[in-house]
Amino acid sequence: MNKEVYVYLFVMAAVTYLIRVLPLTVIRGEIKNKRVRAFLHYVPYVTLAVMTFPAIMESTGSQAAGLAALVAGASLAWFGGSLFQVAVLCCAVVFAVNMFM
Repeated sequence: MNKEVYVYLFVMAAVTYLIRVLPLTVIRGEIKNKRVRAFLHYVPYVTLAVMTFPAIMESTGSQAAGLAALVAGASLAWFGGSLFQVAVLCCAVVFAVNMFM
């Protein structure tokens, strides 16, 4: 195997380790700044949205079906639909849009 692969693996492991350890060692006390706390509160939601949105648009085979399912699912979720109901509706919308296109 090429020796450069080991260098790449080491750099990747070091960066991953530092990203996880530095906040634990640098920030010892409670974070009191309201803006920083608000920012950290929304980080998981933004990360999930950034990973999910492209998958919704590209996994259906056509972007029109993905967009229609996204709008329908978001609308149902906004009005209190359960996760199961939203998933079933999105599947049905993608099926219907792909059938008529």
